[in-house]
Amino acid sequence: MTRGRFIALEGGEGAGKSTQARLLAAALVARGLDVVMTREPGGTPGAETIRGLLLGTGGEGWGPRAEALLFAAARADHVERLIRPAIAAGQWVVCDRFVDSSRAYQGGASGIGDAAILELHRIGSEGLLPDLTLLLEVPPALATERLSARDGEDADRIGGRGDAYHARVAAAFSRFADEEPRRFARIDAGSGAEEVHDRIMAAIEPLLTDA
Repeated sequence: MTRGRFIALEGGEGAGKSTQARLLAAALVARGLDVVMTREPGGTPGAETIRGLLLGTGGEGWGPRAEALLFAAARADHVERLIRPAIAAGQWVVCDRFVDSSRAYQGGASGIGDAAILELHRIGSEGLLPDLTLLLEVPPALATERLSARDGEDADRIGGRGDAYHARVAAAFSRFADEEPRRFARIDAGSGAEEVHDRIMAAIEPLLTDA
């Protein structure tokens, strides 16, 4: 059986990841591939429960270390119960966020550090990385405009953090892409959804050729 492929979409708030994940999954299905679309935190019942704890706006919330541990726990369940079995079964997994979000948000913007996040990932998910990570990049002003249209005053706990926090997130993502150019494809996500989708399809073409 041919091994499946694992593609993650990353980026800051308002980059259009969820929209592009849906478009990508539909395009892959149209090519006759068996596709699983999922998200983080979430994707399994246990991980979805943790998602509610992390992103809900009630209560005091979590400190950076507890937050990082919760994300790692959700990801461990997600990888064990959904992602690895799907890849082994020859399916293509399209995931809205993965470990690079933890690296950028908790590791970079919250100050936990990249080494600590990667060690948690090694323990919890055996260091699994996507075959390709699509980094969707948009100017901050456009991201803010999109978030306002999408969420109004109802941003989740992490999305509602201040501009300086999200600037650190963007800087961390940019650094990862610079450091790992073979795994990351940088996608200009500042135009219309179909144009961005076309760029994504061009970026994944080598994976399709090898399938």
